[in-house]
Amino acid sequence: MNQVRKKDLEIKDKSIIESILNKADVCRIAVSENDIPYIIPVNFGYKDDCLYIHCAPEGKKIEILKKNNHICFEVDIDHEFIESDRPCHFSMKYRSVIGFGEAFIIESSEEKKEALDIIVGHYTGGSHEYPEDIVKYVTVIRVDIDNMTGKQSGY
Repeated sequence: MNQVRKKDLEIKDKSIIESILNKADVCRIAVSENDIPYIIPVNFGYKDDCLYIHCAPEGKKIEILKKNNHICFEVDIDHEFIESDRPCHFSMKYRSVIGFGEAFIIESSEEKKEALDIIVGHYTGGSHEYPEDIVKYVTVIRVDIDNMTGKQSGY
């Protein structure tokens, strides 16, 4: 289970955690192969305790996920550097979410289109039509979130 060490910085309210996910522009997903971590920044969407990611049908991320579908993810927003008179007391304001889950490749064209609407909607607020050749080519991944926690500093 993902736990925040400094309990006074932890965000427990799920609606606030979801608001951070909905505001973030980039999600970083971490995967592991043979105990070697690999982290990738991705465009994403979030709905109903699932992350959605799209990518090319080939590549290191897909190769690793086919062997080990357990992932960790992280998003962060509202960054602000805070100076101090003493360099070791510099700080940063931020809000973040870290979570764990299992990734699954979506096969159905209809499910892919629904997931693509969640991803595109995250950035544009709307849905779109997707040409069938694009839907067939693109790989769409659903991450079923097992748990996630929020953290904020300076708020």
